[in-house]
Amino acid sequence: MPTKFVTGVSFGEDSFGEDSFLVGKDVAGKALEKMKGEKIHLTIVFCSSEYNYAEVIKGVKEITQNAPLIGCSSAGEFTEERVGKKSVCCALISSNDHKFFLGHENQLEKKGREAIKQAAGKFPEAVNNYPHLCCIELIDGLVKEGEDLTLAVNSIMGSLVRLIGGAAGDDLKFKETRVFMDNQINSEAITLCLMASEIPVGMGIKHGHKPWSPALNVTKSEGCILYELNNKPAFEVWKKYTRERAKEQFDIDVDKLSDSTEEGSYLIKYEAGLLTGMDYKIRVPLSVNPDGSLNFGCPIPEDTIIKIMESSKDAQIDSAREAAQLAVDSLRGAKVAGALIFDCACRGLILGDDFPKAIKAIGEVIGEDVPFIGFETYGEIFMELGQLSGLHHTTTTVLLIPER
Repeated sequence: MPTKFVTGVSFGEDSFGEDSFLVGKDVAGKALEKMKGEKIHLTIVFCSSEYNYAEVIKGVKEITQNAPLIGCSSAGEFTEERVGKKSVCCALISSNDHKFFLGHENQLEKKGREAIKQAAGKFPEAVNNYPHLCCIELIDGLVKEGEDLTLAVNSIMGSLVRLIGGAAGDDLKFKETRVFMDNQINSEAITLCLMASEIPVGMGIKHGHKPWSPALNVTKSEGCILYELNNKPAFEVWKKYTRERAKEQFDIDVDKLSDSTEEGSYLIKYEAGLLTGMDYKIRVPLSVNPDGSLNFGCPIPEDTIIKIMESSKDAQIDSAREAAQLAVDSLRGAKVAGALIFDCACRGLILGDDFPKAIKAIGEVIGEDVPFIGFETYGEIFMELGQLSGLHHTTTTVLLIPER
């Protein structure tokens, strides 16, 4: 029997108001109808912060008869059927060609690397007749050590294990995110799903940015705060190199930004790019401090060389399409059962009402009859030889699960 991948999506306001348990039952029930009686080997749930996570999971578990489950809170949810906010989406997988092993640990900031070891502690080193290993990583989106922890996952699990996933969201509230494994629902936590397959999965990643400024040296920083570029206040440098462009593109006067909302809207349009090999790893400046320093979601080490990047809506949509094509190409002709998509919430802010166009572009590439599930993340995770690696922002990452 080939791998079967089915999805469902539910909006509480459709029928259930704030009854999270009924929303969980509804979304799982919609997916289960398409499963046609096959045994469920893995359930995936992405859930808006508008719901009670425990009640949603309880409802899903009742419908799936307690099938293994992973998932997280999100900043926007989508399937091949619908793109939206304040919803819950669910995927069910039945497969004899892929084996799934789950791990979860919390207290990430306290335990650090040890938490990763504990989460992966019961994973097999190899699975007979399933030689191709990929790990799905879901991590608290507000943990500042996300990049280091992702590199630790790669180190602990080994370079032969491909890594993909996303950082949990909370609908841009930036208060608390949660990751799930079965009935464990925790912040400051990580969930890992090791997938052992008979043939390789397909993976792709892409961002839609290009450099705008010259190379700039990080001359002063501490953790996630960038103080100076080329020995000058970071925000002043940002404005210097985008002043004319921001006026031309968006009619933004960078010298008259009056509050944090206007500053944030401006910064999301001109992000930072760290050169990594042949491409750039994108980092999002989140806000401005009174001294002209910039706050990021990840550390910006001193002596790093960055460039200020720019992007258009068309480039963001094209990059989603390119990420999907990279994933398709890496499958080498295998038929796709279903897909997981991790798409940055920053892309949602840039694209606005055009965000569904980017999701549609992915569907057109992987096959319009292919089911998929995804969420808007606070960071995208990707480790693959020959492509961008680590924790990313404002990218699209695509995981294609082959039918057999």
